[in-house]
Amino acid sequence: MSFTPPERIGLYGGAFDPPHTAHHALAACAIQQLQLDVLYVIPTGDAWHKSRTLTPAHHRLAMAKLHFGDLPLAVVDDRELLRQGPSYTIDSLRELADAHPKAGLFLLMGADQAQRFETWKDWMQIAELAQLAVAPRETGDSSGALPYEWHNHGLIRATLLNMPLANVSATDIRSGLEQGSGPAHTLKPSVLQYIQHHHLYMDRHDRSL
Repeated sequence: MSFTPPERIGLYGGAFDPPHTAHHALAACAIQQLQLDVLYVIPTGDAWHKSRTLTPAHHRLAMAKLHFGDLPLAVVDDRELLRQGPSYTIDSLRELADAHPKAGLFLLMGADQAQRFETWKDWMQIAELAQLAVAPRETGDSSGALPYEWHNHGLIRATLLNMPLANVSATDIRSGLEQGSGPAHTLKPSVLQYIQHHHLYMDRHDRSL
């Protein structure tokens, strides 16, 4: 029996520090709406755009596997964590394009990331390699999630995901956990247990656990 490679491949990158319910909802919606054969969930390595120090890679990878493990078509991929130097989306997309030359590639992101997309490294090459799939800011947002230039000049292939972008912030979750009042309902029980077991975010001065 010959192997048929996936034809519709999604890439969903992020710090996932920690992964929360909005991340899961976006992934699940994209898999269904875009009819993906596989979705690569890729925790960020050395994030060039982050001003803060991320939680150690092995913890973020473990939490991502716990968080997305119930989505059969989602594969948590550690390629950016293994890569030396700054972590760029274009590098991962090129690797996927090389490995699956006949596949259609889709890059998932939230509306906030879409607004900053043209600051990304090699953003025009990203737009050539993949169709963007953007989660709107709020229910009923039929166009505002996509920058004006995208609509009027056809520079970027983009799809608006049919879902509201939940008002969930990893920053707020980390702050709540640090203060001992973290919003547990935005975290999967398995992820919350992992955080508590490894004392993550509890003491921001000790990130080595």
